[in-house]
Amino acid sequence: MRFVFLKREDTIATKTKKAGAAKPKHKLHDLVMKLLDQDKGENIVSIDLAGKTSIADYMVIVTGTSSRQVSAMASNLRDKLSAEGVKARLEGQQGGDWVVVDAGDVIVHIFRAEVREFYNLEKLWATDFSTADYTRYQTAAP
Repeated sequence: MRFVFLKREDTIATKTKKAGAAKPKHKLHDLVMKLLDQDKGENIVSIDLAGKTSIADYMVIVTGTSSRQVSAMASNLRDKLSAEGVKARLEGQQGGDWVVVDAGDVIVHIFRAEVREFYNLEKLWATDFSTADYTRYQTAAP
């Protein structure tokens, strides 16, 4: 399904370059941010994953006020993305504490406040991975 999305994005890229709009790669990200804001998501944080991982371009973290709101935001996001031609998968919707919405280039984590504080994904992904020093694991030459 990811291939289908990229094909659609390529089509959008051709149209937006002529119109002078934003890069199509960021169009999905902008749409996700707008939809979460409309659903009254709290403390919305976007993390640019470029250079950190190849799983996605962006990770968005948002808080819902209750399990019901977390589940509803996830369903609403999936439905509105589907209307735009983007296939999104949900994981964890039954519990309502933490739902992951995988929309390909954008991964959204929707948490209840206590669960978000416990896992603290912002701190994990804010790490500068480029400064890791692996020389201590190398063996010395005899």
